[in-house]
Amino acid sequence: MIVHRGIDTIQPLPYAVVTSGTFDGVHLGHQTILARLVEITRANGGESVVLTYWPHPRTVVSNDSQNLRLLSTLDEKIDLLEQAGVDHLVVIPFTRSFSQLTSEEFIRQILLDAIGTKKLVIGYDHRFGRDRQGGFDYIQQHQDEYGFEVEEIPRQDIDAVGVSSSKIRAALNEGNILAANLFLGRPYNLTGTIVKGQQLGRTIGYPTANMQVDDPVKLIPANGVYAVDVRHNGQTYGGMLNIGFRPTVAGTHQTIETYIFDFNRDIYGEHMTLLFREFLRPEEKFDGLPALIAQLKRDEEQARAVLGR
Repeated sequence: MIVHRGIDTIQPLPYAVVTSGTFDGVHLGHQTILARLVEITRANGGESVVLTYWPHPRTVVSNDSQNLRLLSTLDEKIDLLEQAGVDHLVVIPFTRSFSQLTSEEFIRQILLDAIGTKKLVIGYDHRFGRDRQGGFDYIQQHQDEYGFEVEEIPRQDIDAVGVSSSKIRAALNEGNILAANLFLGRPYNLTGTIVKGQQLGRTIGYPTANMQVDDPVKLIPANGVYAVDVRHNGQTYGGMLNIGFRPTVAGTHQTIETYIFDFNRDIYGEHMTLLFREFLRPEEKFDGLPALIAQLKRDEEQARAVLGR
């Protein structure tokens, strides 16, 4: 897949089959559209093009931009779209001036002049242009004028999946990992750098890797204890993760700490990825360290059992 940073970095293609959207999470609903995009492309000997936007449009035009957390970073989205078989990804910087393009300007400047679109594939509810003016009906009425075809993925095909980025965010905020993973079609993940913490875990037999997430816009699931897979340097390990404030030891800020099973290495400053498998329990305050240690042993047994299934 060729990644174009900005619309000026791509030349019009002989037969471009195009779709557009934020594709946050590249979930099962998105995958339905992408599969159809690739199918049409191959049937016509063309090249598939995905238009996406960074930063997320809501962070630019919405009043709740400070609260928005995303399912995928830009790098993660690029990897997922490549896995879907896309030929070209155009990452358009989303600015206030770009948000003011009318649907007519978007079609002329982006779809036609920049890409040379021959076929556009969109979901049934997809809108574009200032104030979301443009959509399937508008393009269908003018497709002879524009010289490209438009295909709408039917409502029943999208609704049959029953998934949206908002639903997945809500599930993760509730700690409902099983639902989120089902909607995504894969485990939700966090990637970050291992940083030094207070190192209390090693004093009670549970040394943890304290993660600082790479991108501050990435959604961190609800506080609690999780069974996770841990990817580090091309290897995958089991582990149990705590997200929260560590009330038993009077923690003052949220941490993301993973006890990696059967692992004993100093990995400060290195990267790792957590793949969420199952929520085990909410974070609790225990009556002293002995009670905490006893619970950690039970957590480990449960996490190992979950990962062994």
